Amino acid sequence: MSRFGYMLIGGGALTMPHAAFANAASAQGGPVIPSDLSVWGMFAQADWVVKLIMIGLVIASVVTWTVLVAKHLELARQRKSAEAFRDTLLAAPSLSALDQTASAHAIVAEAREEIAQSGGALDDREGLKERLVSRLDRYEARVARKMTQGVTILGTIGATAPFVGLFGTVWGIMNSFIGIAEMQTTNLAVVAPGIAEALLATALGLVAAIPAVVIYNHFARAIAAHRAIVSDSAAALLRIVSRDLSRGTLAGA
Repeated sequence: MSRFGYMLIGGGALTMPHAAFANAASAQGGPVIPSDLSVWGMFAQADWVVKLIMIGLVIASVVTWTVLVAKHLELARQRKSAEAFRDTLLAAPSLSALDQTASAHAIVAEAREEIAQSGGALDDREGLKERLVSRLDRYEARVARKMTQGVTILGTIGATAPFVGLFGTVWGIMNSFIGIAEMQTTNLAVVAPGIAEALLATALGLVAAIPAVVIYNHFARAIAAHRAIVSDSAAALLRIVSRDLSRGTLAGA
């Protein structure tokens, strides 16, 4: 046997070059050691379960970045509009002083509807204020629910992606140990490709989860800031209605 053959040194490590070992394994009917250890090569050689996990994690990552772009544009546009409307309410002395655009806003429409429904009970100022507060609170809750649409999926991805990737890793390493038992060798040249494929699933899980958590926290702060602006607008509208009630100029229809 040449010096490039099997040589048992120390713990019995195999020192045959990878290509020669692969040819020998192939000749004996065993599995051939993968030659392409790039990311795509590892994906192509992975078990079908690990492939499905990797594809799911890639899709989750694409969803994360899509939500980032779409939600950022939506929140930026709506926050600018909400700030302008809040400033309009802060400057208005009465409901009748609001221009046509401000009067058509949803929160003003909510207040006018409640005033119209309380047309025969405008003398009960405290009761009217309580009903207005209740209606405007529900309006704020609807705005908050609308703002969180599409964001909750980021929390789901951030919480589950690492565990999904870990499942792919466990499955891949399990297959590697099965390969060790079948080939009856612990040579790293044989088991390393399978372990690398398994660890790739964990890496993809982290790639999907980390941006999702960061983006989710960013949107949570942005939505809280937007809700504060809506709350300021509701408080300004309540003050306007209170002024009209004190002046006796609040129309009941």
